[in-house]
Amino acid sequence: MLRIILPSHLLLLLGLLFAAQVQATPSDAKVAGFAGAEYWQVVQQGETGRTQAQGNEAGQLINVKGEEWRHWRNQWITPAGLYAIGGTLGVLLIFYLLVGQKKLDHPRSGQLIERWKRLDRANHWTVAVLFIILALSGLSLLYGKFFLKAAMGDSLWASYIMFCKLAHNYLGPLFVLGLLFMIVRWIKHNFFNRNDLIWFLKGGGIIGKAHPSAGYMNGGEKVWFWLLTIVGLVVCGSGLVLDFQNFGQIRETMQIANLLHAAGSLILMAASLGHIYIGTIGTEGALEGMKTGYVDETWAKQHHDLWYEEVKRNSDS
Repeated sequence: MLRIILPSHLLLLLGLLFAAQVQATPSDAKVAGFAGAEYWQVVQQGETGRTQAQGNEAGQLINVKGEEWRHWRNQWITPAGLYAIGGTLGVLLIFYLLVGQKKLDHPRSGQLIERWKRLDRANHWTVAVLFIILALSGLSLLYGKFFLKAAMGDSLWASYIMFCKLAHNYLGPLFVLGLLFMIVRWIKHNFFNRNDLIWFLKGGGIIGKAHPSAGYMNGGEKVWFWLLTIVGLVVCGSGLVLDFQNFGQIRETMQIANLLHAAGSLILMAASLGHIYIGTIGTEGALEGMKTGYVDETWAKQHHDLWYEEVKRNSDS
């Protein structure tokens, strides 16, 4: 009889201990113990909890704004950027096939005028080379998985995309410094005036035979300067936020910076294609000034006659 009673009493005692433990459990044990739908509802709403981890947002398991950021990046910015760059290339190609290079109206005089100082040319080409590297690496990071990954294979793709990431992160701050120096040095030439309005009304001399008057910078160059200044500073600022993640930015800040950086960069890339076209194959003699620092007098009189007259007056006085 004793052998039967003792085990039954032992079972009863264990049951009482278990019931007491359940009653002593805090009311939020369901959440802490990963129990059911209530826990996952809290997680999906992005509510914060308690954790031993330190730092911003350490107690928030899911950032509910992440899906909104993904939607804007994948559904709007990524396709829009592709259309903008591809469309600009298509328009420039058609324009070149229909109009061709803008030639000089008169033979070259053989007399050269200094247009760009050595420091200006060094600054321009430094910014230009960095811009091209950052553009190619950025496009690879944004679109490469759709076009390059399958062609390269996993191993080569992994090495290439890591190189793009490192180049983008480390060369970005150098581009910021070069752009800031360019803005400070050239801003005095890029304020709009009445001559620029007339220049725009006459189509900038690209179409037809009329060559509207222009000073050191024409209206189109001033538009490119201010676009590069305003949008470029947004791209630089957002890029620095993304590059230096050790200043306590929260995830939502990083997501906004990412969208601004991508949108601004794609705008600059599309616009830069027009700048590159006009400065190279689009206009005879335009590239020579930035290569050597000097332009022919015929070119100066045709494209920047007001500046040419000012140079001649200063040389005669």
